[in-house]
Amino acid sequence: MPARPAEPVPARPAATVLLVRDGAQGIEVFMVVRHRQIEFAGGALVFPGGRVEEDDRGLAGGEGLDAFRIAGIRETFEECGVLLARPRGGGGIIDATRLLGIEAVHRARVAKGETPLSAVLEAEALEPAIDGMVHFAHWVTPLSRSKRFDTQFFLAAAPPDQVAVHDGFESEDSVWIRPRQAIEEANAGLRRLVFPTRRNLEKLARHATVAEALAASRAARVVTVMPEMIQTEAGWRLTIPAEADYGGSVFEVLDAPAI
Repeated sequence: MPARPAEPVPARPAATVLLVRDGAQGIEVFMVVRHRQIEFAGGALVFPGGRVEEDDRGLAGGEGLDAFRIAGIRETFEECGVLLARPRGGGGIIDATRLLGIEAVHRARVAKGETPLSAVLEAEALEPAIDGMVHFAHWVTPLSRSKRFDTQFFLAAAPPDQVAVHDGFESEDSVWIRPRQAIEEANAGLRRLVFPTRRNLEKLARHATVAEALAASRAARVVTVMPEMIQTEAGWRLTIPAEADYGGSVFEVLDAPAI
C-alpha cells in the first residue's frame, strides 16, 4: 500500500467524455488505448479527456462546470477528431464535411497547444455545444497518489456523421465498444482498465440506448467519489460513497493502479 504523503499533491481539474452512439447490439462508447509510454494509465482503455486549461475557463466565463464541459469538447477534438460545436447563433452540430476542413487547419495546432480552442471557434464562427455535455460523474484521485486529478465526466451523443479516431500520440488505438464487452475483455485479460473507468462502464451498461442514458443522467444527482483503500477480512478493498450509485460501496481490487 502506498504511504499517504504528508502534504497531498493538489488535484488538477480535468474532464472526461463518454462519447456514445446506438449500435446494432445496444449502446456503444468510444474509447482509446493510452500510449504505453505515458505515465498515467499507460496502456489502459480509457475515455478521451484531459486537463482543464485557462482558455477553457475563459470560454466558459469562469471556474464553473461549463469550463470542464469546454475542456471535454477540446479534448474530444484533439484526441478523436470529433468537434461538438455548432454555427454561432444556433443550428445543429457541424457535419463531417465542415469538420474535415476545420480539422485539417486546426486539429494538430490545438493538440500541440499552439492554437487555443477559442481561436478556432472564432475563426470558424462556431460556438461550443455545451448543452449536449450531460454531467455523468465526478471522481477525485485518492490523496495517496503522486499524480492526482479532479475529473468531471460527461456523456455526449456522437454526431452521426463525424468519424472518431485516435490521435496516434496520446493514444495508440481506439474502438467503439459496448460497455459490458469492455469489462468482459478486461476480465479475460485482453484489455486494461482502471477503477473509475470500470465503474463508469458498469453504470453506462445499465442503459440500452443513447436517449435512455442521456435522460437518466440528466435526472441523476452526481456525487463526488474519492476512492479509499480499506482492510477487510477478505483483504484490501476500495470503498466509495454508496450514494454515488455504482451498485455498492466496497469493491474488490480488480485493476492495476493508473500510476
